[in-house]
Amino acid sequence: MYLARGKAKNMMSMQEETTWYFEKAKRILALAKTGMNYTPNSYDLERFEELYEIAQTMLERMSNLDVPTIDQVHVHEKIYPNPKVDIRAVVFENDRILLVQEKTDQRWSLPGGWADVGYSAAEVAVKELEEEAGIQAEAQRILAVLDNRFHRHPPALHHAYKIFISCRPTGGTLQAGVDMLDAQFFSLDQLPDLSTGRVTAEEIREIWELDKDPASPVWYD
Repeated sequence: MYLARGKAKNMMSMQEETTWYFEKAKRILALAKTGMNYTPNSYDLERFEELYEIAQTMLERMSNLDVPTIDQVHVHEKIYPNPKVDIRAVVFENDRILLVQEKTDQRWSLPGGWADVGYSAAEVAVKELEEEAGIQAEAQRILAVLDNRFHRHPPALHHAYKIFISCRPTGGTLQAGVDMLDAQFFSLDQLPDLSTGRVTAEEIREIWELDKDPASPVWYD
């Protein structure tokens, strides 16, 4: 058993190992934050605060973010840190998919973003699609609900569930929204440089297969 584990560790790439430690540090940060909010014991509070600081430092060393930025991610999570919800609108035209070019990194993604309070998942998809690509649409069905840790996304401070929703255009004009640089349809064999924190090529190809078959089950995890 020891040799098998050692061999498995040697086979793990440097990126995979860094990602593993990054995710564990995020988990420690979340547990420490929860303990800080719930413990009635002043001694335990000191321990949780120290754990929080250790996790911050670990994340800082493994990313290009500083401690104040890392702390800002959790500043509104006063009670219990939860995964965030990322909604993505999926629009296909024959064998082409609609993508928008982000201003933040000049790369391409599906229209969408963090879920908004007061909106359903379908309403967020429709709203983001019109705001970012000028297309009015109706939400059809959920294609996938994915954990960002399991699908080759780069390490991120947020633990996110990604919901991909198929949408049928009903109007509007294709044009980039104010927060986007461009909006275009691309064939699956000529995808542009993707913003992989938001979507990967593997995810796009899989949801294309799911979208073609109305009877296909939701892809999850």
